Amino acid sequence: MMAISNPTRADVILPESAPVKRILLVDCDAFFVQVARLEDPEGAGKAPLLIVGGSPTGRGVVTSASYEARAYGVRSAMPTAHALRLCPDATVVGVPRSAVSARSQSVKEALMDLSPVVQAASVDEFYLDLTGTERLFQNESFAETAWRIRETVLERTKVSVSLGGGTRRVIAKLATNFAKPAGVHIVPAGEEEAFLRGLDLADLPGIGPSLAAALEKRGLVRVEDAYAVQIEWLQRWFGERRGAWLYRRIRGVDSSEVDPRERRKSISSERTFFADIDDDEELERRLMRQAGSVARTMRQQSFRAKTVTVKLRDHDFKTRQHSRTVPEPIESDHAIYGVAKTLLAELRRKRRVPARLLGVGLTGLVASSATSQLGLFAEPVAGETERERTVSRTVDELRNRFGREAVMPGRLVEDDHAPRVPKGDAK
Repeated sequence: MMAISNPTRADVILPESAPVKRILLVDCDAFFVQVARLEDPEGAGKAPLLIVGGSPTGRGVVTSASYEARAYGVRSAMPTAHALRLCPDATVVGVPRSAVSARSQSVKEALMDLSPVVQAASVDEFYLDLTGTERLFQNESFAETAWRIRETVLERTKVSVSLGGGTRRVIAKLATNFAKPAGVHIVPAGEEEAFLRGLDLADLPGIGPSLAAALEKRGLVRVEDAYAVQIEWLQRWFGERRGAWLYRRIRGVDSSEVDPRERRKSISSERTFFADIDDDEELERRLMRQAGSVARTMRQQSFRAKTVTVKLRDHDFKTRQHSRTVPEPIESDHAIYGVAKTLLAELRRKRRVPARLLGVGLTGLVASSATSQLGLFAEPVAGETERERTVSRTVDELRNRFGREAVMPGRLVEDDHAPRVPKGDAK
């Protein structure tokens, strides 16, 4: 092999510079509102002032609201009763959960036909990596590609989306704020600093109200104000790690990649009751149903969980939760409900008052294939044996074929057909 002794010679082939990143964030506009309207065009579809989440009586919290309702100050996570005081003419509908999942999947499938790399960040947000696709898309501009994707998704799924674009994920996310609703906003390569300097610090992902307030006490409200602050001062004020993170965030530094294989971090379910419930048996019955629901969702994605969390919101809006991490990951309805039932009992012992909301969450998710298999007659871990895992998977298959109510725990079947009205429940 001939060595090249003079690296300045014209015949030396230098490596091409890395292509400029082209990242898009596709954000479904007021997604839950859109789905509610698509599912009920004659009802929710004709209500400009629409609140999704809670009930017309004011129970529950707002999941989403139409842009017209937001003009009255209605926001997500707000108690529905408060939202109705702000916007008394609004129509309130429940969350169409199964339809939301179906519509989300249809959007993802459309995007997978339009981009080589797609990552679902949530049920209504999807990152796309279009780096190096200029020739594939016949040299159309980044903005033109984004507009084409928007129109194609709308045509195929009937779901309106907004798209933000940039050279990094965090820039793309921030850009969507300028694209909503139903628009596109691209931050060109090289203009990231100018874009960031025009924002408030509270606009940056990860800077919540408490941190924003602490920054404001030091006279830092805009990104422009904080740009000249040395990292040493930020670390002195907020600690070494947090200060370093803040320094990078202010500059939009983000090395994260768009990864379609990124693991989901948690699976949860929360339900606000139509009337407060103070009966332990009824709460356990509701818990059994929710635990089974999140367990089934987790198994469908081939995960097991190490941590189970139960959340209670009392009648006076005090929210409490308790978690437990088990020695080995679990997946069966029996094991997850067993842990959750113990957690609920502990919460109830500490404060026995009527409850208005109950939630179950699973975290510490690991791939099923990455966990050890138990023998058929092995000692149970957190109440779970391989037999119980097999039973849960078999029930999943039956429900997929014959419907969600095809196979149910005996306790739920008996209670659902009982003529009595459970204590604290409203029919």
